Amino acid sequence: MGAELCSVKSAAGDIEYIWQADSSIWARHAPHLFPIVGKLNNNSYYYQNKLYQLPQHGFARDLEFSCIEQSSDSLVFELTASEQTLINFPFHFSLKITYTLQNNSIAVSYSVFNPDNKELYFSIGAHPAFNCPLKQDERFSDYELQFNELDHLILHKLHDGLISGETEKIELGNRALSLSPQLFEKDAMVLKNNQITGVKLRSKKTGHGVSMQCNGWPYFGIWTKPGTSKFLCLEPWYGLADTFNSNTGFENKEGIMLLETENYFNASFTLEFF
Repeated sequence: MGAELCSVKSAAGDIEYIWQADSSIWARHAPHLFPIVGKLNNNSYYYQNKLYQLPQHGFARDLEFSCIEQSSDSLVFELTASEQTLINFPFHFSLKITYTLQNNSIAVSYSVFNPDNKELYFSIGAHPAFNCPLKQDERFSDYELQFNELDHLILHKLHDGLISGETEKIELGNRALSLSPQLFEKDAMVLKNNQITGVKLRSKKTGHGVSMQCNGWPYFGIWTKPGTSKFLCLEPWYGLADTFNSNTGFENKEGIMLLETENYFNASFTLEFF
């Protein structure tokens, strides 16, 4: 279901890195976002003067993929267009998601193919949630985010799930940001303009955590559910939520990808667990 990564444990079995989808808090592990990222204005969009409806982050996370390849260290899942998806997403597509295990790392690769004789418009993103804290004797505030070659972050604020147009600059100390619940009181931290090429979620007490390498992804989200302090999501995106005044066609949406007929789109990121 959703080709969703549900568990990553250390070889010793004493650390579970992936959030275990507690339904009383947030009932997902690591959903994939397709064919949109974020929320649409009024949960709808226009394409060729016709109105369509899509829920936040699209439908892929709630549909069953087929496992089309399997080996000792990799899995390939595929989702294709159906009568169900064509109702509110009038494009044919093939979405393949590949997991490759190597030592203490997992590479996650996306491949989107346009089999149709017309253009395909879409967005895609990842939404993996990591236990934070990883150990019972730790707290959320014992963790920090370490960034590659950054001394500050420029955040694009959300309001009711939509880009508000307001920005905020956050200074980093030694390229790191200490976590606190207050950072997420008003929803996710959204970053544009290829700011994040790599980020490390690390315990300042034990040194355990996860590193994500995601060079080339233009947008990035950092999120936990307000008031929980149980997990943290690190989210590379090709796409973005709408703004309040979004009323242009789907093909003009910020962050939307254009895929010509018989062409492929490929992207990947790597998770290293320590």
